[in-house]
Amino acid sequence: MLVRDAMSTVVLTIGPDHTLRQAARLMSARRIGAAVVLDPETSGIGILTERDVLNSLGTGEDPDSERAGAHTTTDVVFAAPDWTLEEAAAAMAHGGFRHLIVLDENEPSGIVSVRDIIRCWASQPSRPTALTG
Repeated sequence: MLVRDAMSTVVLTIGPDHTLRQAARLMSARRIGAAVVLDPETSGIGILTERDVLNSLGTGEDPDSERAGAHTTTDVVFAAPDWTLEEAAAAMAHGGFRHLIVLDENEPSGIVSVRDIIRCWASQPSRPTALTG
């Protein structure tokens, strides 16, 4: 199975000037764990995750004044739609993250999460669905 089969194609995109509270509200409303951050000034693509928001709150920062751009990961590992789910899972495990932005012709075309991969693997009849003892 390929990343294109598992990825979400409806991606939340925000700008670097969104506050963390705004980003958290948008992610919460959509029940997602990450937003793609597009910075028109740098043409850069970054990612803001729920973990980034929690880390900021945990250090006492104000979610109404902290901007997404200050907490965005810009050293991003991107996936391609034709990667296997095993390749995506390996990249996530190696990098210690739970989301990959999927690029198609250098444009974000989706996002794939650990949850997406598990959902696909669990639906395949050839994979075990429960541990037996």
